[in-house]
Amino acid sequence: MPTDPASPVHSAPSVRRPARCPRLGAVVVIGAALALAVAGCSRASTGASSPSGAPSAGASAPSTQAVTTIDVRAPEEYAEGHLEGAVNIDITAEDFTSRIQELDPSASYQVYCRSGNRSAQAVAAMREAGFTRVTDLGSLQEAASTTGLATVTE
Repeated sequence: MPTDPASPVHSAPSVRRPARCPRLGAVVVIGAALALAVAGCSRASTGASSPSGAPSAGASAPSTQAVTTIDVRAPEEYAEGHLEGAVNIDITAEDFTSRIQELDPSASYQVYCRSGNRSAQAVAAMREAGFTRVTDLGSLQEAASTTGLATVTE
């Protein structure tokens, strides 16, 4: 049966497919990866710990990460007044090195003393021992101001 160009012939209309753009696929994949990364970061920062260990919105530490506060003064100084919850590890004691080696080097620590001199020495020793999350809070007064922790006595 011959087809007459003037006769109405019903044939399936041709479907025009959009031109493919290889860059568009890459852009979509990269955009999706970035969106997932941002979503993951925002979830990790929610409920994170402040330097005092208390939850605070928008902090950058993971929520399971508690911060250990270390007072590196002598036991007598510690007894006279220390930050609430602080652990006493005297930097001048013979067992200082062995005591810090008992700690988890991947955990977070904040260190203070009377004036800031011993805490700086302790932080340097801890970093040399492989600790990566150590903050020098300086003096007891500076540490209390920074963390918001109360000073208590035994």
